[in-house]
Amino acid sequence: QVQLVESGGGSVQAGGSLRLSCAVSVYPYSSYSMGWFRQPPGKEREGVAGISTRSDCTSYADSVKGRFTISRDNAKNTLYLEMSGLKPEDTAMYYCAARSAYMCSTLRSALNNLDPWNYWGQGTQVTVSS
Repeated sequence: QVQLVESGGGSVQAGGSLRLSCAVSVYPYSSYSMGWFRQPPGKEREGVAGISTRSDCTSYADSVKGRFTISRDNAKNTLYLEMSGLKPEDTAMYYCAARSAYMCSTLRSALNNLDPWNYWGQGTQVTVSS
């Protein structure tokens, strides 16, 4: 059974940092492109960052570029999102997602569409106060 379990969320003040993790039980993890999405209160889910199977390609939403960094450890079946310079508008439930395909040039468009992603986690809450 495929499971994606996010952790690392919490409450921080503006300007602070958090590191989200997503533990993935899928085999082989290295064949899945991964993404982070978020859903602010009362809004639709939106793509934040994506990474290819081999970490050779990454893509970021304009709103987080330069502040967030996506990475993965294929030996540990884990996906990460390092978030710094957090702003109140980053407040949201954060989800990781997996797609059984190599994506590089299509990563950006995949972040704009929920359909390509095969599996989703349950989410971890991030709250940024001003």
